[in-house]
Amino acid sequence: MSEPQKPSPNEKSYILDLHKAVLEQQSVESPSDSGNGHDTQQLFQEEKPNKTTGLEFASFNYINSILGSGVIGIPYALKQAGFGFGLLLLGFIALVTDYSLILMVRSAHISSSFSYQGLMQAAFGNPGFYLLTFLQFTYPFIAMVSYNVVVGDTVTKVLIRIFNLKPWSLLARRDFVVFLATVFITIPLCLFRDMAKLARASLISLFFVVFILVAIIIRLFTFSHRVTPFHGINSWQAFNWGIIPAIGIMAFAFMCHHNVFLLYSSIEAADQTRWDKVTHYSVFTSFIVSVLFGVTGYATFNSFVQGDLLENYCWDDDLMNAARIAFSATILLTYPIECMVTRAVIDQIVNIADSSVRHYAVTLTIISITYILSVATDCLGVVLELNGVLSAVPLAFILPAASYLKLEEGSVFCKRKLPAFGLALFGITVAVVGLFHIVIRFSSDDRCSHGRIMPYCIQNTTFPF
Repeated sequence: MSEPQKPSPNEKSYILDLHKAVLEQQSVESPSDSGNGHDTQQLFQEEKPNKTTGLEFASFNYINSILGSGVIGIPYALKQAGFGFGLLLLGFIALVTDYSLILMVRSAHISSSFSYQGLMQAAFGNPGFYLLTFLQFTYPFIAMVSYNVVVGDTVTKVLIRIFNLKPWSLLARRDFVVFLATVFITIPLCLFRDMAKLARASLISLFFVVFILVAIIIRLFTFSHRVTPFHGINSWQAFNWGIIPAIGIMAFAFMCHHNVFLLYSSIEAADQTRWDKVTHYSVFTSFIVSVLFGVTGYATFNSFVQGDLLENYCWDDDLMNAARIAFSATILLTYPIECMVTRAVIDQIVNIADSSVRHYAVTLTIISITYILSVATDCLGVVLELNGVLSAVPLAFILPAASYLKLEEGSVFCKRKLPAFGLALFGITVAVVGLFHIVIRFSSDDRCSHGRIMPYCIQNTTFPF
């Protein structure tokens, strides 16, 4: 079968499918109606094109969606897999991620279904639709909860440090801090109806990521000498056996598949060629940033590296406190992208006429529930690991490959489909072994520790800028 061509006018109406669910939703296809032979023009009336953006600003959204909070965990992933092997593994994960993102849009051109749900519907019918709907809602929803938890833990401690707050102060309460962030940052951004409007917010978020990277590079040269005396022998390891946890962390860091068709529909004159170009650029840029975070963080702390790299730095280090604030800002600016995905999923499965009231009601309900869950607990370790294994891995590796294998003509073992078959096999292996690994470690008691004072922070030291 030849390479997918530029979409025809009929296909272009499908390209607007998911984005119309976010924007104007004049007539959204419900699960019971999908795949029953309705003509595209019966589903959508002619209307003005949705707001789009060029490749540069689309890349900002793309890179911001990939980097998110996962980049802070890359040094820990290198510790789990070993520094040398971990870097090779990181490159491999970036490569298969790039391939799977391109594969999704290629499959969409084959099936003329330009939404992840529509793609699974075309490949596997209603079971595929509902499975994907569940996963595509669960992953970003739990991610939003985790973002609030990080903001509550991090910003609260920084405020206590800066203003020397007493325990009874409102700003010393994580629930109040998360509430302020929700009201003044996440709600206004989440109320936007299309992702193109978030491009500038994503650009700001990327500047924050650069600032964090610069801060940890500075501390590599000004702080690592304090950590070195506490290292044991063989603290630098080229290979380690924590390969599966490392893959899970890296997959989480590169996960943006639930955003694919929102990103695709936000690109001006989107087609396969332009999508491939923006995907290669965005994934490669994200890979370089991840390598820099991983190498710098591991070189500074190696055997002491924690899942959240910023937890390794002392709380009287004001440069890193500024980095913590920047990191919190980054994930708060990523939060709206995840919210748009969850809202789009709800819009697709709830057959209710669009209105401003519904838009506000659905958005505020999502934000309110994530807020309640995030202030009710600060221990999401097991949940996030399960989310990574049971949601991120299927969304990123298994389902894109499986849908392509089903939709593309030819044998599963033909030359054209072998890479997709290998991707599916890789995803299934990681999911099964990862789930087994979580069950084995379920009784671990170190996943809920926060703010642990590291031994090298006990000494009184003034930090240079």
